[in-house]
Amino acid sequence: MMFEHGKSHAIKNTLHGMFLVGLVLLTNPLAAQETDREVPVNRRVLPIAAPWQPPIKTLDARDATAPPVFKVEAPKDAPNVVIIMIDDLGFGGTSAFGGVTPTPTFDRLAKNGLRYNHFHSTALCSPTRQALLTGRNHHSVNMGSITEIATSFPGQTGKLPESCAKLPEILRLNGYSTAHFGKCHEVAVWEISPSGPLTRWPTLSGFDKFYGFLGGETNQWSPAIYDGITPVDNPAKGDPDYHFMNDMTTQAINWIRAQQSLTPDKPFFTYFVPGATHAPHHVPESFIKKHEGKFDAGWDVMREQIFDNQKRLGVIPKNAELAEKPEDIKDWDDLSPKEKKLFSRQAEVFAAFLDMADFEIGRLVDAIDELGELDNTMIVFIAGDNGTSAEGGMNGMYNEMTYFNGVEETVDDMLQHYDEWGSASTYPHMAAGWAVCFDSPFTWTKQVASNYGGTRQGTVIHWPAGIKAKNGLRQQWHHVIDIAPTVLEAAGLPQPRIVNGVGQRPMEGVSMLYSFDDAQAADRHLVQYFEIMGNRGVYYDGWFAGTVHMYPWAPPRNKLLDDVWELYHVAEDFSMANNLAAKHPEKLKELQEVFLSEAVKYKVLPIDDRRQLRLNAKLAGRPTLMGDRTSLTVYEGLGFLPENDFIDTKNRSFEIVAEIETQGKETNGVIVSQGGRFGGWSLYLKEGKPVYTYNYLGLESYSVTSKDVLPVGKSTLQLDFAYDGKSADGQPKLGAGGTATLKVNGQPVGSGNVEKTQFAIWSADETANVGLDRETSVSPDYTEESSKFTGKIDKVTLTVK
Repeated sequence: MMFEHGKSHAIKNTLHGMFLVGLVLLTNPLAAQETDREVPVNRRVLPIAAPWQPPIKTLDARDATAPPVFKVEAPKDAPNVVIIMIDDLGFGGTSAFGGVTPTPTFDRLAKNGLRYNHFHSTALCSPTRQALLTGRNHHSVNMGSITEIATSFPGQTGKLPESCAKLPEILRLNGYSTAHFGKCHEVAVWEISPSGPLTRWPTLSGFDKFYGFLGGETNQWSPAIYDGITPVDNPAKGDPDYHFMNDMTTQAINWIRAQQSLTPDKPFFTYFVPGATHAPHHVPESFIKKHEGKFDAGWDVMREQIFDNQKRLGVIPKNAELAEKPEDIKDWDDLSPKEKKLFSRQAEVFAAFLDMADFEIGRLVDAIDELGELDNTMIVFIAGDNGTSAEGGMNGMYNEMTYFNGVEETVDDMLQHYDEWGSASTYPHMAAGWAVCFDSPFTWTKQVASNYGGTRQGTVIHWPAGIKAKNGLRQQWHHVIDIAPTVLEAAGLPQPRIVNGVGQRPMEGVSMLYSFDDAQAADRHLVQYFEIMGNRGVYYDGWFAGTVHMYPWAPPRNKLLDDVWELYHVAEDFSMANNLAAKHPEKLKELQEVFLSEAVKYKVLPIDDRRQLRLNAKLAGRPTLMGDRTSLTVYEGLGFLPENDFIDTKNRSFEIVAEIETQGKETNGVIVSQGGRFGGWSLYLKEGKPVYTYNYLGLESYSVTSKDVLPVGKSTLQLDFAYDGKSADGQPKLGAGGTATLKVNGQPVGSGNVEKTQFAIWSADETANVGLDRETSVSPDYTEESSKFTGKIDKVTLTVK
């Protein structure tokens, strides 16, 4: 009720102010011409209201003076702002923070700006991104985890509240041009369809321009991307050298050039967030070759090297210790020759991906420089939205989707793809040992919110017009929620109280501007909680307490109440190497109480560690587009649908009935498909003959083909899949095989066995489509270009049983 009262009070103040302005104009009509100068712009209420104009009583326009044109402008000298954030990269990833992979663009900005060595994320992508863009904690904006495992609990719904407007919306309504390029993993999965609502998509939540992908990752060679809200068909357009990282950079450069050409006095805000270095690690061979042999010494030696570099560069204290590796990570010397060969290759490709990302970001920075705007552009470059990912498990993966479907890839299996690792024929992730290495000097990785290995990010701020220091080091403690307040203060803008008619929750971060020209300034961010899937902790004025509840590669180790907490005096122990819980139990208890207080305040409770259960939308309690429907009828042209927005045929019998018109042997193309090269299914025609192909994780493929060509004209094509869903004891069986039968006009024309099926997920980015197979192709019988159906599809009905 206090919030509502505050909102009401703000509205009353606003109306009162408007009344006073109107009163001045009524009593002094001449004041109307001076309104813009005499009445300050109210930037606390957005959109900014145009000043009231008195009625004009003059008949002839020649005898009247026109009032000034009302326009919203940013404050004088407000800087351009560019926020760059790498994906899945830990503290020891960039060379400016001790990394072994050269990152010349990041280093260039560091040498001419400031490095922050106590800057933090949330430990997971979607929560970090929503927190960064709103200036609020991730549970405050309902992003306790990723939207794919959202629940109905407050703090976990995956839906941004209207009371927490994003930074780009605030800037746009204050006279900025705004654009977003790359990854957007903040849209609820059940809202990624033509049915919307689209209000939480980038272009309806603050960005004038969006060019990128929705979700956690995308195939860099064949991405599923949008331009605004419009799907981009086949973005490669036949270019064999196409790569999304290059494409998105070109798009960003072109937009900034156009914006500056057309409105040079208008500042721009660019949010540039590539999919690199998140899996799949896709990178051109030319970059990979540069790193061949660089990681043969192994992750233990490289970790020590990064640690030494960090001390030499001064980004960690001279007395810092290298924290122990997690107990599950083997010593490099204990690995077999085959393991060392494979794992070295994985690191080479990862480093190449980072190298490419830094190179492309260099193109963006150079373009801004060429426009003469680099000095007055505040670039915030965050090297990671969380620590490096250990989700590849102990061995890594040729196809990341095998992990989600419970399939363990052996080293021998993956070595068969050694020469193609990182190419379009792979969808790879590296072994967890490398994640620990690149998160040096800390123990843990992405997902582990209770350790700085999961949350500490090397960060650079470059703004020659606003920062006097060069190559400076700032050691104040900060968090991603501090970026939005920093940008607003730099631009001379207040935090709004009302945006689009909705009262706003105050930002929970603090501006970092106080530290720009004062290296010794006292910290202002003194308390910060962390929580991801039960991994939880709290920072409190130089101390950190937390518990590692769940490893990235394993289920929870304990019940929540049985978790063992650790305590670190991080003001003196940079790397969290010395657990003081036993020595200072009273301090640990104090911080545990602080955590609970913050958890209640910011909607963190209840803590939900049900990782597998939350994949099931019905059990998790989140909305789905399909709900309890057992049948879906679709029409030609519908597509670009993620699997969360399409009927689920996994682990059950189903049928597909397609009403089509063909021209005999001349007819080709896909009728309906889902997924792609690394897992999916497709019903299509090849030279007039019906074919059903089930692609099992890109590892095995099963096809049923009709012997006969369809008759010319109308036909009803049917695919029946009889699932072998019972085990010997009669219990449901996941991932079982089945029998696929093709029928034409009710008559069987082919049948075959599908030995195994994917029980959990098709893909993180591939979509379902009617009349086409977008992104990568389920079957080698066609490409995206040749998959377009050449007949006519009246309708397709999918029914699950």
